[in-house]
Amino acid sequence: MHLLEEINKPTKQEQKIALESYYALTSLLEQVKSSDPEIEIEETGEKVKIPLRALQLLAKILKATSQGTPISIIPIATEMTTQAAAEFLGCSRPHLVKLLEDGEIPFTKVGKHRRVRFEDLSNYKKKKRQERERLLIEIMNDEEALELYDPQR
Repeated sequence: MHLLEEINKPTKQEQKIALESYYALTSLLEQVKSSDPEIEIEETGEKVKIPLRALQLLAKILKATSQGTPISIIPIATEMTTQAAAEFLGCSRPHLVKLLEDGEIPFTKVGKHRRVRFEDLSNYKKKKRQERERLLIEIMNDEEALELYDPQR
């Protein structure tokens, strides 16, 4: 697998097939007792053992595909370039470099190039989302206390 395996926006036909497959697979997963179930390929009659976690991931991929969502699969230990990391966070590369240099996100240097672990980016993104949610709740509470906000309206 490449460092970043990307699946582009699915067609309407692919979405329909993915939805049908998602429902069938999730129904079957509820009945699976083994950690390495066998799947039979109908066209060839060949049986293949697939780890349960891989099938659960496949179900998530099928669900996203059925919703028309393009997806990317990135191994957690993957190191990314600053450009790829900035795209993942949805910010500019110079802004990301500032976050790195300010110690907000850990990084390593390979020669003169910075590399950022996907796991560290994911943790930073999660931390920022939690911080935004906390601040939003704080603002709402302050507005309620000042009677500027009434959730019943």
